[in-house]
Amino acid sequence: MAISTQYTDANQRIAIALGDPAGIGIEVTLKALGTLKLPSNVRPVLVGCKTTIEIIYAKLKTLGITELADPTQLEIEDLPLEAKIEPGNPTAKTGHASFIWLTHATQLVQAGKARALVTGPIAKHCWHAAGHLYPGQTERLAELTNINHASMLFTAISPISGWRMNTLLATTHIPLSEVANHLTPELILYKLDTLLNFCQRFTVNPRLAVAGLNPHAGEEGHLGNEEIKWLIPTLNQWKKQHPEITLDGPLPPDTCWIPAGKAWQGFKSINIPNGILALYHDQGLIPIKIIAFEEAVNTTLGLPFIRTSPDHGTGFDIASKGCANSKSMQAAIKTALEFSEKNN
Repeated sequence: MAISTQYTDANQRIAIALGDPAGIGIEVTLKALGTLKLPSNVRPVLVGCKTTIEIIYAKLKTLGITELADPTQLEIEDLPLEAKIEPGNPTAKTGHASFIWLTHATQLVQAGKARALVTGPIAKHCWHAAGHLYPGQTERLAELTNINHASMLFTAISPISGWRMNTLLATTHIPLSEVANHLTPELILYKLDTLLNFCQRFTVNPRLAVAGLNPHAGEEGHLGNEEIKWLIPTLNQWKKQHPEITLDGPLPPDTCWIPAGKAWQGFKSINIPNGILALYHDQGLIPIKIIAFEEAVNTTLGLPFIRTSPDHGTGFDIASKGCANSKSMQAAIKTALEFSEKNN
């Protein structure tokens, strides 16, 4: 049953888990909500420690920041911190707090009390220190929703050209040395189907591309044989199943995102992919963050609800200094609204 069917237009809540309280999650959320003009029938509900939110709000005001959402005007699911925290000083306690906040926010959506989930950045090492041994929030969300294959996709709309860039990761938070062992033909076929379904939200017959695993996509086997041995046959199999879709690849990873970069800047370019499949975390995240760091949104596909997140980390080094950029959080909230509206 779709979560959205449990709503009335007058009460559409977006749950926002605030991330690690020692980081910039609360700051960028207050800034984003103070800047965005949300529809009148949409209510954000912040999941975190009310006292900490109020302290950070007061500190930001003293720094002369005016575009802030006032906590007294916000709905807050108050889950108090067990101990006082120091901005920029992450601990097991801050990791545990962010874990509990994420879990509670997810449960709000699952219970039909919010139509979508936005998550602030967390520190995985703090989760681990607190005994929560997950590679990241995506894997915890998959567990909470009993999903075997949650997928991490980054989407961004260019403020220059209005073009949308989409990159899906085949593997996520695993060591580089383990990537080749995790990649299988079955996984690639599944991820391509996932990417196609997402891109068809915007284009009937999108063009897709796949980055190679090795430098120069293996260069005919001289720099690695994964492409020849199984990746190219797998892509050919997928092409036969989807003759209406243009699929390029495996492409040399160092040039795979160049057409996307040109489209982002508004330049006409041939062979512009609507979606790119990256085979491992940094292969996809490096070009995304170079091209669209302030606009990119992390979207989890495969969940029974919409979940988005900014594409940056906790920013412990700048926590509580008032200089955190909220553009990616703004984009995450707007994307959650847009995508969850499509589900209505």
